[in-house]
Amino acid sequence: MRLRKGDRVKVIAGKDKGVVGEVIAVHPEDNRVVVQGVNIRKRHVRDTADPNTGRTTKGGIISSEAPIHASNVQLITKDAEGKEVLTRVGYNRSEVTKRRSDGTEYSGTRAVRVSRKTGKEI
Repeated sequence: MRLRKGDRVKVIAGKDKGVVGEVIAVHPEDNRVVVQGVNIRKRHVRDTADPNTGRTTKGGIISSEAPIHASNVQLITKDAEGKEVLTRVGYNRSEVTKRRSDGTEYSGTRAVRVSRKTGKEI
């Protein structure tokens, strides 16, 4: 999955189309993401008592975000002029120097997320 927690995305399909929000959680096994302020669901919760402390937690109607499919959102990045643009995500391999536990160094590669539209690292 190419989206990560903390990414700024725009919803491009569904009832919340056009809404911009931050990714709160990513579920790669289901290919779904939870976006702040998108796909709000209400859940009725009853009062519950904790048997250890004797305290009761108040029930009621709780609103929370439900996951949406990752194909229904698109990443937002900034271009050279500082404007926000919708983009796809690609990967480039970059050369890095890594260090082993014994202190020796070696050369390796690491995948870096890249904006397809601007070509800049995300």
